[in-house]
Amino acid sequence: MTRLFRKSRTALIPLTLGALAATGFQPLGLWPVTLACLAGLITLVEHQSGRWRAFLVGWLFGVGHFSVGNGWIATAFTYQANMPAWLGWIAVVLLSLYLAVFPALAAMGAWIAARRWKAAMVPAFAACWIITEWLRSWAFSGFAWNPLGVVTLGGFARPGLAALAPWLGTYALSGLVALLAGQWLFAARAWIKGQKMAAAAYTALPAVLFLLPLRGHGEQGSLPYTLVQPDLQQDQINDPRLFEGQFQRIAALSLAHDPKQPRLVLWPESAVPDYLQPGYDPYWYAQTTYAGDPDMARARIGRVIGPNALLLTGAVDLAMDRRRQVTGAWNVITALDGQGTIRGSYAKAHLVPYGEYLPMRDILGPLGLSRLVAGQLDFFAGPGPRTMDFGTYGKAGFQICYEIIFSGQVVDRAHRPDYIFNPSNDGWFGSWGPPQHLAQARLRAIEEGLPVLRATTTGISAVIDADGVVRQHVGRNMAGRLDGMVPPAHAATLFARTGNALPLAWATVLLVIALVARRKPVG
Repeated sequence: MTRLFRKSRTALIPLTLGALAATGFQPLGLWPVTLACLAGLITLVEHQSGRWRAFLVGWLFGVGHFSVGNGWIATAFTYQANMPAWLGWIAVVLLSLYLAVFPALAAMGAWIAARRWKAAMVPAFAACWIITEWLRSWAFSGFAWNPLGVVTLGGFARPGLAALAPWLGTYALSGLVALLAGQWLFAARAWIKGQKMAAAAYTALPAVLFLLPLRGHGEQGSLPYTLVQPDLQQDQINDPRLFEGQFQRIAALSLAHDPKQPRLVLWPESAVPDYLQPGYDPYWYAQTTYAGDPDMARARIGRVIGPNALLLTGAVDLAMDRRRQVTGAWNVITALDGQGTIRGSYAKAHLVPYGEYLPMRDILGPLGLSRLVAGQLDFFAGPGPRTMDFGTYGKAGFQICYEIIFSGQVVDRAHRPDYIFNPSNDGWFGSWGPPQHLAQARLRAIEEGLPVLRATTTGISAVIDADGVVRQHVGRNMAGRLDGMVPPAHAATLFARTGNALPLAWATVLLVIALVARRKPVG
């Protein structure tokens, strides 16, 4: 019993470190806590007697880390009636048990690479963290939420240390966070040895880098926009009785100040309940707002935005088989001009498991599990990043909702856009999810050198320039509109040209440094 108690108490240490490390993400932004907890994790790993013990320490850290950082997911269960809300926290923990495998692999890899050589541990750990974060972004469909590099972002007016993302990529930026945590570990060791000057220097370096007033350039663009946040609350957004009132709210926020001026109008995901494409069975049109007629619905939207505008809006298209039977749906961005003509469409490629489709439906459905988003039709995945040239309205790239979190997967590199439009429904993300989502969109803007325009149902909507500076925003649970000029794009960054080969190259450099450091055992 005493032995079991000691093991449980020992397990609490990495669990607690992982949980506290997640406070460096938004909305708290306590990056010093993240660095201190990572330093603690590195210390624990290097003192393990074997690789599997190091794996276990990293796994326990990950369980605590992801349980806190992804706690907003539990909120999604409160917006559906098919499963009990308390299942949300069980889902968060179960997801964390899986995601924790990646920091566990990083810990085990670092232990193997730096075995008995303390000087090699920090670069080896940073390299392995880069690799495993990259693996997390695509393995089993990928879940790249909250990479460590996000903690380097400054306030809305400055990118902070994240300004290095064009030369590192997000995952190598996470490796840099691990290296800076190692500096604090060196500071602690120097202090214990009585080397106070060295301890002060090691402590100051990360703090200075994080607090540097790195700012963007602030150039102005030439394409006018109106970006709308209608504040459609998640517990009301799927109620057909409210569809017409919700449309009228969006319409009132979208009216042109000068109908003769060309402008881009941006509406969020879930903004239009009408089916806009022609050719469906009348039954489906009868479920929507405007007279059950897609032509009339499009014409009404055209009148709202005005004759010289182009609207980019979230919508839903139905998928049908050869017999014209509906088999599923696509979550899309539809481009409509002032005459109500569809100018193009983009289908979301990176779908949310259990949110937009139910994996293994034949097995899980009979067990009582369902999607978290209203509706019984599963969504189908689109082909991936796409750029559309709208002439006067620029070359638009598209990422719907959480697609924007996937570093290196948001732009068609053969056809670089002028901006990325990122409509989202963040109403089911709780209070922590939206600021975390916005932070990751800012990282995409920085590393790609492209402005990101985010229109969300309930906030946080924002116009982010190519330096990651938030030029304008509408806060959570507010209705509002933003008017201005789309910020200009930068020339293609190093990351934009190389993608995730760049952070993997930095990981290789760090591994080489670790191997060299193995020749110099310390302590």
